[in-house]
Amino acid sequence: MPEPYRGRVLIIAGSDSGGGAGLQADIKTVTVLGGFATTAVTAITVQNTLGVHGVHPLPRSLMTAQARAVLQDIGADAIKIGMLGDVAMIEAVAAVLDGAPGIPVVADPVMIAKGGAALLEDGAVSALRDLIVPRAALLTPNAPETAALTGLVAQTTDDLRRAGEALLALGAGAVLMKGGHLAGDTVTDVLMTPGGETTFSGPRIDTRHTHGTGCTLSSACAAGLAQGLPLDQAVARAWGYTAEAIRRAPGLGAGHGPLDHGWPLRAR
Repeated sequence: MPEPYRGRVLIIAGSDSGGGAGLQADIKTVTVLGGFATTAVTAITVQNTLGVHGVHPLPRSLMTAQARAVLQDIGADAIKIGMLGDVAMIEAVAAVLDGAPGIPVVADPVMIAKGGAALLEDGAVSALRDLIVPRAALLTPNAPETAALTGLVAQTTDDLRRAGEALLALGAGAVLMKGGHLAGDTVTDVLMTPGGETTFSGPRIDTRHTHGTGCTLSSACAAGLAQGLPLDQAVARAWGYTAEAIRRAPGLGAGHGPLDHGWPLRAR
């Protein structure tokens, strides 16, 4: 008998036809890290490295049916949430989560694509804040997403910490405050929990090939939690995996290209 997969991750997110972000990045990440990925699709996007050329939301009843079918049969050790799109989908996802108690949720509050296209309706930010943030064992916002959720503009790492405290106060179990949008030659992310914080820092990698970085990092965190790693270890592994995936980006496309999700396979 082959060794069973360790770590079942149900991914609730949108599809990226370019393969760099969304469900495609999530599935690659979870698989390479030794987990088993299942999906409930929220939207189909038309995109490549040059940008998002179309967004087609799926019926929320379809997402719900997919998620419940997976949970009732295969099950999940963690749930990763990405692009949700609008209030109706957020409400439907919250209902799915309420029907799956005890499963840790990693929520990446996707709002804007790398090229600048909006992936969340303006009126849906409050629903995301009220319905998803309190249900998240780990929230992974970047600086623009942090500002939308808290009203606090982050220009320094200390600004990220203050915003992180605000998100913890909203009910998130933990927050990974991402510093990639801040200026400087060093990128610092801060993992904050009610019990303390851990920082992850490294030199900024000079590349335009960063499409799907947030999806990749959050999915890697979800894989770690699904496999039973403590939160700080799950984030540390995810951070190192994502940084190397950026470093080894294959250089595809004329715009913001994808990462090398499969690098551990070649490294071995």
